[in-house]
Amino acid sequence: MSIRVLLADDQALIRAGFKMIIDAEPGLEVVGEAADGREAVDLCHRSRVDVVLMDIRMPVLDGIEATRRIGADERLAGVRVLVLTTFDDDDNVIYALQAGASGFLGKNVAPGDLVNAIRVVAGGEALLSPRATSGLISRLIHHLQPPARQLPELDLVTGREKEILLLVAHGLSNDAIAERLHLSPLTVKTHINRTMMKLGARDRAQLVVFAYQHHLVRPGDPLPDT
Repeated sequence: MSIRVLLADDQALIRAGFKMIIDAEPGLEVVGEAADGREAVDLCHRSRVDVVLMDIRMPVLDGIEATRRIGADERLAGVRVLVLTTFDDDDNVIYALQAGASGFLGKNVAPGDLVNAIRVVAGGEALLSPRATSGLISRLIHHLQPPARQLPELDLVTGREKEILLLVAHGLSNDAIAERLHLSPLTVKTHINRTMMKLGARDRAQLVVFAYQHHLVRPGDPLPDT
């Protein structure tokens, strides 16, 4: 079954370029195009969409608010958002991650990296590596409101789940976590899914935001011992 992609960008030329790349790739297809955020949300309701490539700066409704609306709608629980950004747009990327985006890509992304990113996000992973974007994560801390109190849901997270959560926050993939903890990737994925359910996280990117917001990990922390 193909991964169904929605393109949301107010520049037709950019949409056309991405569409050419995606439609040429086996197992991927563009099922809609939106020129503003409101149209993107509407198309998510009218079409079965797996991944939205979402520009941040669009008319009518910007990409951040569109991402927030998609993430807040239970009917769109399976939709993942990849934010398209420019090199100087870090603050908006932070807001988009808080709104529920699963990751971000530069608009100058190479075709192979674009295709891989779509597959990664559609598979439930997050395209967010704190090790690769340490500056962005550091700035994220200053934008996040610290929790008024410890969430009771955190008490439901087992020791093993918390251990894996910290490794997720450090940017490790399921395979890397499995190798480090001598587990199977399927077991790691099961633990992550359970943790997301317990913490009310929509996806892996929100687990990373949660871990930093609740000071389970801080920028510059070394990988925890296992």
